Amino acid sequence: MSDHLTFNLAAAGFNVGKYLVYGPVREVLPYLVRRAEENTAVTGDMSREYGLVMQE
Repeated sequence: MSDHLTFNLAAAGFNVGKYLVYGPVREVLPYLVRRAEENTAVTGDMSREYGLVMQE
C-alpha cells in the first residue's frame, strides 16, 4: 500500500520495506480484517492508490 510513498522514500535514499502477510487464507483473512478495522485510513488509501495506478 502507498507505493507512491515508499517509491519516493527509496528514491531519496531511505531504506524502505513492505510487510507481506502470507499463509492459508483461513488463517490470514481474520488478521487482515482486524487490521482493516483498526486502520480506517486503509479505505481512503485504496482509492488513492487506485487513482494513481489509473494515471500511470
